[in-house]
Amino acid sequence: MIDERMEIIGAEPVSTDCYRMTLQAHIGYADARPGQFVMVRIPDGLTPLLRRPFSIHRSRRLSASRTALEILYRVVGKGTRRLAGCRPGDRLDVLGPLGRGFSDPPASGPLFLAAGGMGVAPMVFLADRLCRDEKRRRDIRVFLGGRTAEELLCRDRFEELGLPVVLTTDDGSDGDQCLVTYPIEEQIRLIPPTMIYACGPPGMLSCIAGFADTYGIRVEVSIETLMACGLGACLACAVADRRDRQRYRHACLHGPVFDAREILLP
Repeated sequence: MIDERMEIIGAEPVSTDCYRMTLQAHIGYADARPGQFVMVRIPDGLTPLLRRPFSIHRSRRLSASRTALEILYRVVGKGTRRLAGCRPGDRLDVLGPLGRGFSDPPASGPLFLAAGGMGVAPMVFLADRLCRDEKRRRDIRVFLGGRTAEELLCRDRFEELGLPVVLTTDDGSDGDQCLVTYPIEEQIRLIPPTMIYACGPPGMLSCIAGFADTYGIRVEVSIETLMACGLGACLACAVADRRDRQRYRHACLHGPVFDAREILLP
């Protein structure tokens, strides 16, 4: 874990209210795992007072001592609005990498990556890592869902990796007009994957977690939840244990990536 004031080296909009930011980070981030996150605070201000969690969107080595760290975010409140106003040369207080990331995939067999809305943030990092193995690249299929075409983020990044991308939207403005879980289940019936990695809204994750039970497929989900500290001290990100309803896990320590059979999803 590294607590560092990082310089912003890139900032760009990717849609009307979504932005991608690149930070110059410690070389330790070269060892970060897809699914891990960082806690970010804008210095020189009291609003917001606490750091905010962001998935690591991408990480790549810049030099022997520095790494380029990307985050992808949507403006939803005062904190992210201030973040969107930052420019290259500004600095942010960043703590990370934190949490448990996605596990390594099985040695062979199809792999499904499923993302709903902003759930795409950690999936680009995961796709980058999986595609390092050229033999596994042809096994990967990506499913992107959103309410509208504008919410289908990062399609170009998956296509640059040569991955097939299935698109769905609630309003039919791009891809099939349906929930992203529909084509996933159709593909499971045709060619069952050996692993599904997923991140997105609770309802989507709950449905995909159900595939683990119905079809006997291994499923890992990255949950999106509010965090106050990211270190397990505040206990704000409690998640019910599926096997023991009296026990709770914490997204910042035991997750945010969980085996779908470990936790109780809404």
